[in-house]
Amino acid sequence: MRKNMPIKNLIAVLAISLCSHVIAAQLTPQQQAAKERGIMLYNQYKTAIPELRIAAEAGDRESQYFLGEELRLTNRYMTTEAQKWYIAAAEQGDYYAMFRLSDTDNDLCNAMKNCPPGSRSSEDWTRLLWKTAEPLAEKGDGEAMMIMYNSTGELEWLERSASAGYAKAQWLLANRYKEGHGFFFPPWKRSEQIEELLRKSSEGNFVNGMGEYMGILQEKGDLAAARALLIKIAETGDEGAIGSYGAYLAHTPNTLDFPLDLVKGYGLIFLLLELDGGGGAKEYAEDILPEIAAKMTPGQIEQAKAFAKKWKATHPPLSYFPEKLGF
Repeated sequence: MRKNMPIKNLIAVLAISLCSHVIAAQLTPQQQAAKERGIMLYNQYKTAIPELRIAAEAGDRESQYFLGEELRLTNRYMTTEAQKWYIAAAEQGDYYAMFRLSDTDNDLCNAMKNCPPGSRSSEDWTRLLWKTAEPLAEKGDGEAMMIMYNSTGELEWLERSASAGYAKAQWLLANRYKEGHGFFFPPWKRSEQIEELLRKSSEGNFVNGMGEYMGILQEKGDLAAARALLIKIAETGDEGAIGSYGAYLAHTPNTLDFPLDLVKGYGLIFLLLELDGGGGAKEYAEDILPEIAAKMTPGQIEQAKAFAKKWKATHPPLSYFPEKLGF
């Protein structure tokens, strides 16, 4: 199934034996709150380092991974500190961190010639990733199957993950098929399989899958189903769906034939103003809100802001839902 890799360092290979019996860190309520806020800020493209650091220093491996991501993305390259946190997470069995370390073209310590004894190369981290994820994958873990696909590039792993019901893999496989991967006979079976995968991904509540399947429903003219799915996506906190839902309610434009509701439409888009960490949602809201406000009374605008406040209190935080293995 996986590709063979030459052994460069026997000592390093023998050292790869960690993480099979790691006990997860137990966070205090304050540390858990910091972790949750840190991940929320990370998903909103806002600075999350202080909050994530609290939980990462307490030993939480997920926080360690996201702290590594935040540091790497903020600096636009793999820093020594980012690598430190990836290693901390990887040594607790986090295979996403292992993937990051395996995907590093030039180990920082090698470039600086200051690697401590026993340091692992990118090849070592790849072997550890396989050693960690492949047994889980063989037991039916769809997420582990997908990380094996990410690491090996072998489409069979992605197909197995999708067959196991992993909604993210179903969405990604549909897009790989769109790109021409895989063989279908007769050829029209390809489009049928793409639609089926997106339907399953949507039913698995993966936001990207839901969004693409909504587009299929719209193309088929099933606007009632498309409207219902857009509302469902918006209720996850997805900023793009919230923006679209608000615009359609305010008929700017009236794409899915929603009944006109200026108050609710303005209120939904007003929520996006808090996304001031990047991503363009705030700028979109600032551009479209005056157009909607021109059709409203001052009283309606105040009602809309009250609606936004209530929505925020009763729904998940706004999120861009960035890919865990993004850029």
